[in-house]
Amino acid sequence: MFSDQFATPKGANLHITGEQASDFAKTVSNDFNPIHDPENKRFCVPGDLLFALAVENYGLSEKISVDFTGLVNADTHLTYPLTSNSPKTVTDDKGKQYLTFDESGNKRSFDKDVEKLVRAYVAFSGQNFPNILVPLMAESGVMINPSRPLIIYQSMTLQLTTLEFSTPSLFLSKRELNISEKRGNAYLFFDIFDGAKVIGKGKKHLILSGLKPFEKNKVDEMVRKYNELKKMHTKS
Repeated sequence: MFSDQFATPKGANLHITGEQASDFAKTVSNDFNPIHDPENKRFCVPGDLLFALAVENYGLSEKISVDFTGLVNADTHLTYPLTSNSPKTVTDDKGKQYLTFDESGNKRSFDKDVEKLVRAYVAFSGQNFPNILVPLMAESGVMINPSRPLIIYQSMTLQLTTLEFSTPSLFLSKRELNISEKRGNAYLFFDIFDGAKVIGKGKKHLILSGLKPFEKNKVDEMVRKYNELKKMHTKS
């Protein structure tokens, strides 16, 4: 259960500390973006943790659409509303909105196999940088600003043809980057497998801000720094 390790119930709310969010990013997402380090001034809770907690609360439906509408700071008290209506909106105790969760079709309650699928998606999502986005930026001749790299997790969708599975995995099927001046919309398409059988598909939408002309040496330095952070955590 994600809420057992990466969030703390506080009455009707869930409380996520910076350490819990950072631990999720590094151990589940394999994501070493400094923005998920508790001491970082720009810290935010990983969107994938918010998604994982939503599926834990609401179960897995054949169609799921998630929109991220705000960045969650450490120690924010989040409310996942207990309602059968859709979409559901996750807010803090002051009413600020952070996520909308829309679902339709048949539903399966959260269990160990659903958790496997969520973990498979989160691990796939953690490959964004550098594995997927660096080659995509190179192909398009642009890069994020090395001095202030900003990649925003905008939305994601899942569409399943069956809710019966036991060994889920995800693989990238297509990637696109649409550029408008200094802003890029990246779309990562993926297939969902159960063993060797395709059981669904999905899409992740990322916004890349402050784009500049691609400079290989600067991108290589960003990747080097990222891998250093990953290596430091692996050793600890």
